[in-house]
Amino acid sequence: MSALQRSTAKRDAGIDRVSRLLTLPSLAIIFVFGILPLVIMLVYSFLKPAAYGGVEWEFSTEAYVSFFFTQDIFDETLTFNPDYLSIYLRSFVFAVGTMIACLLLGFPTAYFIATRPAHQRQWWLLLVTIPFWSNLLIRTVAIMLIIRDEGLVNHWLINLGVIDRPIVMLYTNFAIVLGLFYSFFPFMVLPLYTSLEKLDFRLVEAGFDLYATRGRVLRRIIIPLAKPGIVAGCLLVFIPALGAYVTPLILGGGTHLMIGDLIAQQFGSSRNWPLGAAQALILMSGVLVALFFYARNTAGKGVGHGR
Repeated sequence: MSALQRSTAKRDAGIDRVSRLLTLPSLAIIFVFGILPLVIMLVYSFLKPAAYGGVEWEFSTEAYVSFFFTQDIFDETLTFNPDYLSIYLRSFVFAVGTMIACLLLGFPTAYFIATRPAHQRQWWLLLVTIPFWSNLLIRTVAIMLIIRDEGLVNHWLINLGVIDRPIVMLYTNFAIVLGLFYSFFPFMVLPLYTSLEKLDFRLVEAGFDLYATRGRVLRRIIIPLAKPGIVAGCLLVFIPALGAYVTPLILGGGTHLMIGDLIAQQFGSSRNWPLGAAQALILMSGVLVALFFYARNTAGKGVGHGR
C-alpha cells in the first residue's frame, strides 16, 4: 500500500470515528426518552400493584389476565370480560371517524391552498395553523362552550326558527369526534399540501386534453400522486386520536371513555400501575402490528399500479 493510500485510509477512519462520536448524543436521547420508558412500562406490566400506587417487585401476569378476564372472588374462576376491549373498539371507531372526516375536508382544503398563487399560500397556511397558537385545553373548552345547550350553535338555530329547543350535542360521541377533528385537522392538511404543492399540474391539463372527466382526473392522476401525503396525514391523525385524553374527558363528560382516559385512570384513581402499563403496551402493540401489515401490503405499489 502506498503512502497516499495509507494517508487516505487513515483520514477516512478518522472521519468515521468523528461521525460515530457525533451520533452519540442523538442515540443517548433516543435511548433515554424513547427506549428506556418503554422498558420500564414493560417491566411494570409484569409486576403486582401496590396497595397505594406503585408496584410490588414480584413477577405477575395479573395485569394482562385482568385485561381480558374477571376473577371470581370465591372460587377464583375466570370469566371473559369485554369491557376494556369495548373501550378499545370505541377508541378505534372514533379515531377512524376523525381520520376520515379530516381526509374528506382536508384534501380539498390542501388542494385549494396548493392551487393559489405562491404569494397567497403562506397566508392560507397561516389560517390553518392558527389553532396551534393556543393550548389544546383552551381549544377544547372553546368547543364545549360553542356546542353546549346554551352555546352559539343552539342559540343561532333557535333564533333562526330551525329548532324549538336546544339540541343535546355536548357529552356525546358527536362532541368527541368534533373535538378530535378540530384538534388534528391541521395534521392532515399540512402533509397533503406538501404533496399537492409538488404536483405537476401539466399532468392534470393533459388529462383534460384527453377528455378525462374531473372525477377520472382526480382518481387517476391527483390522488395517486398525492398518496404519500394522504398516508402521512392519516397516520398523523389516527395515531394521536386513538390515544387522545383531554378531548374525550372534557367533551365526553367522563362517560364516553377512550383509551387515554382508561390508562390515566389506572395510574390515577385506580392506582393500578401494572394494569395501566399493560393497557398502554397492548395499545402500542396493536398500532405497530397494524402499521407493519399496512407497510408490507403497500410496499412496492407505486402510481403506475393504480388502474
